[in-house]
Amino acid sequence: MTGGELTLGAVLARLEEREREITAQAETMREQITQLTTQLGELGRAAEEIRITRKTLLELPDPQPPAPPAPKLPDHPAYQQIMAVFATADHPLRARQVCEAMDLTIAPNNVNNIRLKLKRLTDRGILVEIEQGLFTQPRP
Repeated sequence: MTGGELTLGAVLARLEEREREITAQAETMREQITQLTTQLGELGRAAEEIRITRKTLLELPDPQPPAPPAPKLPDHPAYQQIMAVFATADHPLRARQVCEAMDLTIAPNNVNNIRLKLKRLTDRGILVEIEQGLFTQPRP
């Protein structure tokens, strides 16, 4: 036998050592597969929970925005009379027409006072000024 030749015993020893290495690698990979399978199952459950949550949320009705509070009419009786005039009117009115409907004297002072009250009602959202000096109740 020469120095480069292997004996049968040496070959068998190398094969046995290689078999142990392969077996150890296979066991490590089996453990990794077990861990990955567990993680995959957890991810699948989490994805299913998200699908169920999304489906549940999509089935819920859209919440209606809260209705804005009704504008509060000032306590002064003149405002009550003005609103009574608009309740019976079938078209927009000017301050002068409101004065006439309230049986007020058509004087600049009365017309200006009514105009100021109409502007206040407009600022509160009770009336709408559809053009300069022309007032009406808002339509739903």
